[in-house]
Amino acid sequence: MKEGRRDLLVLTKNLEVNKVAFEQEVKSLNTLLQNVENFKSFCIASEVIDVTRRKISQNVYRFQELIYFKKVKPFVFINNKN
Repeated sequence: MKEGRRDLLVLTKNLEVNKVAFEQEVKSLNTLLQNVENFKSFCIASEVIDVTRRKISQNVYRFQELIYFKKVKPFVFINNKN
């Protein structure tokens, strides 16, 4: 997987932190977040609500259509189920 760059805030209880252990912790957090933050996980945790058609969709194609295409019909929303 491609390693992305992100800003992480890591809080520790210890005042003296081993630099090697800290770097390993940040690397493992990045690996964990890369596995969780993907389009499939987004589709599982969200739903598309179309008020005019009175439909709730969880179709992956519908998400792609809403996110990647610029024209979106009015009263179509993405709702997070969490």
